[in-house]
Amino acid sequence: MSHHRTPGIFFESFGAGPELVMLHGWAMHSGLWRDFAESLADRCRVTLVDLPGHGRSGPQDDYSLDAVVATLSEVAPPAAHWLGWSLGALLAIGMARNYPGRVSSLSLLAGTPRFIAGDDWPGVSPEQLGQMANNLEADYPATLKRFIGLQTYGQAEARSLARHIQARLDECPPPEHSALRGGLALLGDTDLRLFLASYARPALAILGGHDRLVPKAVMPPLRVLNPRMEIHELPSAAHLPFLTHPDATATLILAFLARQEPLLAG
Repeated sequence: MSHHRTPGIFFESFGAGPELVMLHGWAMHSGLWRDFAESLADRCRVTLVDLPGHGRSGPQDDYSLDAVVATLSEVAPPAAHWLGWSLGALLAIGMARNYPGRVSSLSLLAGTPRFIAGDDWPGVSPEQLGQMANNLEADYPATLKRFIGLQTYGQAEARSLARHIQARLDECPPPEHSALRGGLALLGDTDLRLFLASYARPALAILGGHDRLVPKAVMPPLRVLNPRMEIHELPSAAHLPFLTHPDATATLILAFLARQEPLLAG
């Protein structure tokens, strides 16, 4: 295992096989899905990245999509499959748009090319996101607690799951406020549907049937947007399929990658 700290961005790589970069969601850090990443590392060389201002990564002033993706491009392998969860899914799509030669495939986990609800596009309402931004300024711990509650909603072990997430998050300093604000702005402003509609490389989406943030109702419009994309629903999962349904999630991801990497299929 190798640990690196570049100026600003923390990342670590482990395992052997095809390169897979994993990007976590808003207000989280890569430690939250390290156990899941280790289950993939038997078959892939995984690179986990802490987004700017999250986990062990320093903040950056410009939190626009282009700027964050440029930062990620500096620490990522020259070519890799990209797996993004939630906000990380938007950034993975942004990476494919801005650095097409470096992204072999896209896997979106509880994520889509547009987070906010719009015409014929289910998602989080702009009002709900705006409320979260306001609450963030007033009381970060309570806002994070509510956000974790949204992610675990409807899961059998929601309470113990929330405790597990909080314990993992406590392994690192809390995210920088500028990064949290920047991440919410990214979620509110980013619409990569046009790009994804034209995306010709392999793409996978895994969505949870109980997800309150990325509702399963987005699956039909996503299918229309890019008919080539593989789309799977985990009916009993919410926003954290890698924690609540790790085996099923890993199986879908590895099967998808094996269709592109003959060595993995063995």
